[in-house]
Amino acid sequence: MPLGANKAALFGMAGASDYSIDYLIIAGGAGGGSRFGGGGGAGGYRTTSAGLTIGTAYTVTVGAGGAGGVTSGGSGTGAAGPGTNGSDSTFKGATSTGGGGGGAGDANDGSDGGSGGGGAGRFASSGGSSTSYGNDGGAANGTSLGGDNYRGGGGGGSGAVGNGGSSPGTGGAGTASSITGSSVTRAGGAGAGGGTGSGSNASGGTGGGGYGGYSTNGGPGTVNTGSGGGGGGYVSNGAGTNYGGGAGGSGVVILRMLTANYTGTTTGSPTVTTDGDYKVVTFTGNGSYTA
Repeated sequence: MPLGANKAALFGMAGASDYSIDYLIIAGGAGGGSRFGGGGGAGGYRTTSAGLTIGTAYTVTVGAGGAGGVTSGGSGTGAAGPGTNGSDSTFKGATSTGGGGGGAGDANDGSDGGSGGGGAGRFASSGGSSTSYGNDGGAANGTSLGGDNYRGGGGGGSGAVGNGGSSPGTGGAGTASSITGSSVTRAGGAGAGGGTGSGSNASGGTGGGGYGGYSTNGGPGTVNTGSGGGGGGYVSNGAGTNYGGGAGGSGVVILRMLTANYTGTTTGSPTVTTDGDYKVVTFTGNGSYTA
């Protein structure tokens, strides 16, 4: 009998007390760096299926988004800080790794994570690497590019690498899933910060990536998408001013199972919806599901 069979038909059958579910696990997105900051990388994006044992409680952990890089407001690199990595999300022994924080200051590399963070601008720096279920962050251009001066690299998204500073610094695209019954794109990388001349904000990747600030703070990643926060910019106003990075978006864990198998026993107040013959259980915070 297949794992997806109705649980009622399985009672009393030795060795056949499981039913299968599909699930999506997205970790928390990372924060963007400040001062020509790199964009934060998206949290790891993992889809799979597994069998559950009736009567067993399965813990769900939803990763928080990383903090944006802080700044004291001064012009020096010592007044700038990198973005913080996002936190991991887990379910049934499967883990998605938090996104890598964006680099800060003049030449700080992006951090490794589910998707890597972008490198900081002004001088050349490298994007962080993807450690699992994501893509690398973009490298900073390290040069003055007319109206797009000293742009950092975009954060990696679940669907594409972050763009380099000369691209200019946009976040990597997220990934679409129809696990809820309709297609939704999540886990976009964030845009990078820039400044000192005329320019515009660098867009985040599709799926909720925050924008990279041009002479402004970076924008936040969208909550419960695992998207990165944007890099902060810089403005030359005599003494010069650094701007902070945006915070990464929190992650999400989504379970999909036949309605006939759904027990209704949960903790953590997930949202439960119906899609045809299936129940969809969406956790935006920690909790559990008992099969």
